[in-house]
Amino acid sequence: MSEQALRLGTRRSKLAMAQSGQVADAVRQVTGRPVELVEITTYGDTSREHLAQIGGTGVFVTALRDALLRGEVDFAVHSLKDLPTAQPDDLALAAVPVREDPRDVLVARDGLTFEGLGAPSAKGTARVGTGSPRRMAQLNAYARSHGLAVETVPIRGNVDSRIGYVRSGELDGVVLAAAGLHRIGRIDEVTDFLPVDTVLPAPGQGALAIECAADNADLIAALAELDDPFTRVAVTAERSLLAALEAGCSAPVGALADLLADGQIVTEMRLRGVVGTTDGSTLVQLSTTGPVPETHDQAMALGRELAAEMLAKGAAGLMGEREH
Repeated sequence: MSEQALRLGTRRSKLAMAQSGQVADAVRQVTGRPVELVEITTYGDTSREHLAQIGGTGVFVTALRDALLRGEVDFAVHSLKDLPTAQPDDLALAAVPVREDPRDVLVARDGLTFEGLGAPSAKGTARVGTGSPRRMAQLNAYARSHGLAVETVPIRGNVDSRIGYVRSGELDGVVLAAAGLHRIGRIDEVTDFLPVDTVLPAPGQGALAIECAADNADLIAALAELDDPFTRVAVTAERSLLAALEAGCSAPVGALADLLADGQIVTEMRLRGVVGTTDGSTLVQLSTTGPVPETHDQAMALGRELAAEMLAKGAAGLMGEREH
C-alpha cells in the first residue's frame, strides 16, 4: 500500500468525532498509513424532529454510505446501533471492534439513582428524558412494577444538550448510553448504571461498525485486524433478532447477547430480547442460551429463533405501526 492518507468518513458530532478518532489511531497502527477524518453532515444531525418521525436511526448512516459509494472516503465509522439491519451488497462490514460497555445510564439531579429519583416524595413525579421508545418502554415498566413516580419525556440533541436539561432543572434526569459517555470522557457524570435486567440495550449498543466498499479487498483485509469475533457474533445475533421482529429502528426493541465464561474459557452465549409498549404496560421479554455461534449464519439463526418465540408470545401486537 502507498503512503497516501486513508480518508475516514465520520459524522460531525463530538461523540462521532471521538469514536472515529479512536478508530483512526487503531487503523494507523495496523496499516502504517496516515488517516484523515472527513466530516460529513447527515440528515439525522440537522433535523430537529424525533427520530421515530424521520425514519429511525438509519438517517445518520445514509450520507456516510453515499460518500463511501462515491469514493469520497475510503471507510466510515458508525455506531452499530444506527446501522439498518440489511447490509448493502456493495459495502462490507469490515470490522466490529471490541465492544464498549453496552448499558444505559442515568444522569440525574442531586446524584440520585433511578430508584431514588422515582421514590414517592413531596417533589412529585420525576421527569426523565430519553429519545428512545425502547428505553421508555422498559423504564416505564420498571417504574410501574416498583411503585416509582416517574414520567418519561421525549428529547433529542447531543450529549451536552441532553445533560443540560438536568443541569438547568428542566428535567430531573436523562438516560444515555454508557459507551458514548466513556468515549467522550464524561462517564464520571453518571449517577446510576442501569442493570441490563432493568433496561436491555439497543441491538448493537456500545459497538462500532467500520464499513468500506465491498470491492476494496486490500482495505478489508487491513481493517479485519480490528475485528473482535466475539463482539461480531453477539451483535449479529442481536441484529438478527431485530430484523426478524421486522422492527424498524424506531420500535421499542432491546436485545443483548452476552458470552458466558467458565473461568477463562467462553462456553455459551445468552441472547435476551424485549419488546414492549412505550407506556410500559406490556413487555414480552425472553432469552435463549446455546453454544457460542462459530459462523455468521449460526448467529443469525439464534436471533431468528428467539424472535420467533417472542412473536409467538405476542410481540407482534406491541410494535404499533410498522415503519416503512
